[in-house]
Amino acid sequence: MQPDSTASSRRIARQILDLIYEARFDPGHHLREQHLADALGVSRTPVRAGLKELTRLGAVEARPNQGFFLLKRSDELELLEIEQSKSNDQMLYEMLVRDRIAGVLPESFTQTEISQRYDVDRGVLTRTLVKLSEDGLIARNAGHGWRFQQTLNSDVALRNSYGFRLMIEPSALLTPGLHIDRQVLKRLRAQHLRLITHPDITQVPAKEIFETDAAFHETLAQASGNLFVLQAIQQQNRLRRLLEFGSYHNKRRVREWCEEHVAILDALRDGKQAQAAERMRQHLQYAYDQVNIKRDGV
Repeated sequence: MQPDSTASSRRIARQILDLIYEARFDPGHHLREQHLADALGVSRTPVRAGLKELTRLGAVEARPNQGFFLLKRSDELELLEIEQSKSNDQMLYEMLVRDRIAGVLPESFTQTEISQRYDVDRGVLTRTLVKLSEDGLIARNAGHGWRFQQTLNSDVALRNSYGFRLMIEPSALLTPGLHIDRQVLKRLRAQHLRLITHPDITQVPAKEIFETDAAFHETLAQASGNLFVLQAIQQQNRLRRLLEFGSYHNKRRVREWCEEHVAILDALRDGKQAQAAERMRQHLQYAYDQVNIKRDGV
C-alpha cells in the first residue's frame, strides 16, 4: 500500500471510531459499509480500507460473506492508537524546524550541508525547502543558500500566530456563505466529547489532542468557503504542530478548550453565527493572553 493510501485509511479508521463512540455501538454490532459511507460522506471503498485498518488493530472482525463486526467495548477502543504515517518530506520538514528551534542548526545553511547532515536525496530536500519557504519559515540568501526566518523564535511565533488568528478566524465565521455539514458537526462534537469525558485524560496521547484541536480549526476555516482562510489556518497548524505539540501538560485546560470548541459548534448548529464568532474570539484571546503571560513571566 502506498503511503498516501495508508494515511487515508488511517484517517477514515479514526472517523469510524468517532461514529462508534457517538452511536455507542456494543461489541458484535454489524458495521455496514454503506451506512458508514453515508455518515462520513465518502464512498464504500475508503470505508472498507478504514475497516480493514481497524481489523488489523483487533477492534473489528471481518467475517467471510457477512461483513465487519465490532469486537471491542468503548473503553477498550479508547486505548487504540492509530498512527499517522509521515512522508519523508514531512519528517525532514519537522526535523529541520525542531533542530533549528533547539539551536542545532545555524541560521544560514546550504542544501549540500542539509543533504549530508540528514542523508536525504535531492528530491526530498528540494520539496521540503520549497514547503518551508511557502510557509514563511525560510528564505533564500542574497548570495548562496538559505536562512531561517525569525518566525522560528517560538515565543514570537506563537504570539504572532495567535494574533493573526484572532484577526481572521472569528471573522471567517461571519461569512455570509458559511456552510458546514451537520454530519461533520456531529463528528467533530463526538471527538471533543470523547476528550471531555475521558476517565484519565493524562493517558491520551498529545498527538490525538493536537489532531482534535487542529481538525476543528481547519474544518471551520474550510466552512467559510474562502480558500485563503483555509490555507492560512493549515499553515498555522503546521507551525503549531512544531511549537506546541508537546505542550498539552495542562490537562484541565484541554477539557476547557474542548468545551469552548463544543460551544462554538453548538452555536453553528443552531445558526447563531455571531455567537459562534464571539466565542471563537474569546477562545483565541485566552490563548493569546497566556502566551503573553509566559513571555512577561507573570
